[in-house]
Amino acid sequence: MSLIQYYGTGRRKTSVARVFLRPGKGDITLYVNKRLRQFEDVFGLDRNKQKIKKPLMLTETDNKFDIFIRVNGGGTTGQAEAIRLGITRALVEFNQELRPTLKEAGLITRDAREKERKKYGRLGARKSPQYHKR
Repeated sequence: MSLIQYYGTGRRKTSVARVFLRPGKGDITLYVNKRLRQFEDVFGLDRNKQKIKKPLMLTETDNKFDIFIRVNGGGTTGQAEAIRLGITRALVEFNQELRPTLKEAGLITRDAREKERKKYGRLGARKSPQYHKR
């Protein structure tokens, strides 16, 4: 017997999420940095929970799939957005007709913004030490 599942990879900042959608009733299994965690404990902020569930709500598939997630690196917001992209890509793999709905909501595109590196002689990436005349 083969397992039916749909896979999507999501990335945001330094977070990488591997998402598997399997037919089920809406359970979420979450591994954060190789540790099994409770979904509500990791994503305490409502906005992060809403970000993650947005593609499922838009396509009305929130109770059709069990979600298995492995996410590594970054903070909670970056992880939430990486998971969202992974779920979106897995849904498109499941049904190509969902793509226009997800694209209209702006969920298909990967947010490529990364942290800029610190430069020598600067306090951060761009901030300079205070100028003093004498």
